[in-house]
Amino acid sequence: MKELKELKFEELTLDQKLGMVHTAMINGNMKPEEREFVFECIEKRSLGAVWIQYDQPKAAELMQRVKETADYPILIFTDAENGIGEYIIGRHNAIACTGDEKYAYAFGKTIGHTAKQMGYNVVCCPLMDIKDDGSVRSFGADKNVIARMAAAEARGMHDAGVLTVGKHYPSGRECLGVDSHMAESLSMQTKEELLEDSLYAYMELIKEDLLDGLMSSHMRLPKIDEEYPASLSKKVTGFIREQGFKGFFITDALDMMGIRAKFGNLESKGMAVRANDLTLPFSHQPTFDRSAIVECYEKGIFTEEELNEAVKRVLENHHKALEMDKKACKELTEEEIYLSRNISKASVYARVDEGLTSAISRDGKHLFAIMVRNEMALGKVDVDTFSNGWLFPEKIKSQILELFPNSGVRFFHEFPTQFHNFGICQDSVKYDDVIFLTFSEPLAYAGEEALTSRVVSLIECLQFTNRVSAIAHFGNP
Repeated sequence: MKELKELKFEELTLDQKLGMVHTAMINGNMKPEEREFVFECIEKRSLGAVWIQYDQPKAAELMQRVKETADYPILIFTDAENGIGEYIIGRHNAIACTGDEKYAYAFGKTIGHTAKQMGYNVVCCPLMDIKDDGSVRSFGADKNVIARMAAAEARGMHDAGVLTVGKHYPSGRECLGVDSHMAESLSMQTKEELLEDSLYAYMELIKEDLLDGLMSSHMRLPKIDEEYPASLSKKVTGFIREQGFKGFFITDALDMMGIRAKFGNLESKGMAVRANDLTLPFSHQPTFDRSAIVECYEKGIFTEEELNEAVKRVLENHHKALEMDKKACKELTEEEIYLSRNISKASVYARVDEGLTSAISRDGKHLFAIMVRNEMALGKVDVDTFSNGWLFPEKIKSQILELFPNSGVRFFHEFPTQFHNFGICQDSVKYDDVIFLTFSEPLAYAGEEALTSRVVSLIECLQFTNRVSAIAHFGNP
């Protein structure tokens, strides 16, 4: 294994310090000259962290080159909310729905170990947002459940040898239902309310030293800072430091409209350094991102003292990443693999009317109405368009017809057309009942996670004549 030299703060030049607070994203879709700039920075020991999303083009090739180029313990980030590699689950909601911390630990251990094998030393998990709306991108609405599950997951990640990043700080109760990819989100919680509610799980994990880093969100909390969202607010990030958090802060992606619409693409980088330790531009233009950081420093948007504080924390976590290497597990147990692969199955929940079971008659004559994404052409739904490969309508159809030989299948879109609704309504009278297979998934720039009003209307109209017997939903029921 290549021996890495830890960088010493007092030996760094100003250019290197300004590079230490930059997290550069690299993938196969970038222009070659932009990728080369990142590797030039690594050669000069002038980059604190790099983000390589594990499922993006040329990820393995780029990882190998980073490892070959870096002679210091650069932080290498990825995201793995719903798993990594062969360990893919139904997001964090599935873990919470199992009701058992052993699944959370196994998930943390398997994603940590798999990420470590790929070359990563930081994984942005656990997800600690508190949600009332049934989001699958959350452990739920109970602060105690979040604390228990997040702690178990973080322990698994530490045992696997990777640094943890809790997100999205401060996880305030959102009061507008806004997707911060599209606009700034808002929470009216006070410091006291945060500590009692949204930050309860954070504080529990901090007590056990389970959070190495936090990802700051693009949520504005006017009761703490009227002007800036958490990702740009030293008042908000400083609040949890006052409570004892000693790890690093990294921003959520600064290319989101929650930042760019109000604060621009240049000065926001400097505001981010002021409030965090690592900026995450998440763009394909690392040359611009670096020049923006330099320009913001020259303009005085962040001070030399703020820069030095951030650089020291980054270097501390370079050291911590090396120490974690020594403790990393060599392999996963059969039980950990089994538990991780069965999280989605263990999380299945059924609610039935009194006197009924959740079983569906094999001999019955059912019409299965299967939702597919709007982008899918209904005559060509055999190709999965989800990046994590979980929805294969043709395979579902084939298995249904095998298991229920007297039944039929119709596909319809998330936002169904007149033709889709007409077909399902007309076919429903040919069968004993209708069974809907639906899903809801939080996707960037897609807004709230919910069934569309047209789908709800279709289900309700069929139920007026007692046609619907069951709904099988992927997501939170």
